[in-house]
Formats: sequence, C-alpha cells, structure tokens
Amino acid sequence: MIGDRIRELREGKEILLRQLAAQLDMDTALLSKMERGDRLFRKEDIVSLSEIFNQPLNELLTLWLADKVLQTVQEEEHQIEALELALATLNKNA
Repeated sequence: MIGDRIRELREGKEILLRQLAAQLDMDTALLSKMERGDRLFRKEDIVSLSEIFNQPLNELLTLWLADKVLQTVQEEEHQIEALELALATLNKNA
C-alpha cells in the first residue's frame, strides 16, 4: 500500500528513484525494495516523504501502519479473528 502510494507520488512529480533515494539518504536498491513492498519503510522515512511530497502525514502513516500489520499477520492461520479482536479492543479503549 504505502510503496504503491510513494511510487505514484514520485512518478507524478517525475522524480527518479535515485533522486528520491538521495533525498532520503538511502541506497536506490533499498528504496526500490520498499516501493515494491519487499522491505518496510521506517517511520522516519514516512515523515520525510510527507514533507517531500507535501502530503498529509496521517494519510501516509496510516498506509505505512496498515502494511506493518498486514506483514505481521499475513501468514497466520487466525489472522481475521486476531484483527477483529484487536480492532474491538482499540474501539473499546478509544
């Protein structure tokens, strides 16, 4: 999710992968893996990307966190039940 959004923003601004990687002070290959979803962005990267692309931080952080949650549960047998329980607990504590 977040990787697709970052690629969309980058391409929309006609910024090359290597140019964005330089702005983030990271290796181009690493950024490529992050855009493909093979590696997770760090929270600090999302903050920087929000500023670079002038995007609302909460929207990018929501996509980033959803990716983290999905990566954690994707191979688990009871993923739906666990997510429903977590959501119910969050709603109860809100």
